[in-house]
Amino acid sequence: MKVTTIIAFILVIIGAIVWGLVGIFDFNLVAMIFGSGAEAVVSRIIYSLVGISGLWLIFYSLVYRPFRAIN
Repeated sequence: MKVTTIIAFILVIIGAIVWGLVGIFDFNLVAMIFGSGAEAVVSRIIYSLVGISGLWLIFYSLVYRPFRAIN
């Protein structure tokens, strides 16, 4: 895999863990570490990177089809 795809995959896994914590325990780890409200610039950057990573993995799976059957 390319480095970009590996980084995107790691960020998506981290995002899934954060959303799992929000859904199950109502605990936002990113907001706790980097702040929330008006001063949450770092939090917004992290959320944006996770979102871009998800879009990259969708694009990667559509273009390169890594899960296709090998004949």
